[in-house]
Amino acid sequence: MPTYSFTFERCLLKDLAPSISKAVALAKDACAKAYAPYSHFKVGCAVLLDDNTYITGSNHENAAYPAGICAERAALSTLDMSDHERKVIAIIITYQSASEKQDPLSPCGICRQTIAEIQHWQKSPIAVYMCSPLDEIIKVADATHLLPFGFNNDYLKMD
Repeated sequence: MPTYSFTFERCLLKDLAPSISKAVALAKDACAKAYAPYSHFKVGCAVLLDDNTYITGSNHENAAYPAGICAERAALSTLDMSDHERKVIAIIITYQSASEKQDPLSPCGICRQTIAEIQHWQKSPIAVYMCSPLDEIIKVADATHLLPFGFNNDYLKMD
């Protein structure tokens, strides 16, 4: 039977490249802007583009669940999909929570699909940095590793 495996790195904030360290700081700033009055689980995201610019987003909950939006999709929804020149290099996710659990945060399933869609569209890998409030980080070099049996437009009939 076939198996699926991938590699990932564990690192600390102090060990990251300056552009990623800056993205972590931006994600933390975005986290502070989150609207999470129900769960009190604030998430911030920063997206590093290949022209060394950044896009940020935070989660926004809504009493009419599931009308809220995750930080990753909030940031990525501002990406200009008609601009085939700029590409996403990395996405950084961090959070604040009152929970005792302080492990690095992985994107939810919808966000994984969204990141995988953009990676498929741009035809180059997106690194995912999953951060903890304690500045512990898990890095996955290719977003499709987080969604191994993903769906994309290769399955759709295109006329």
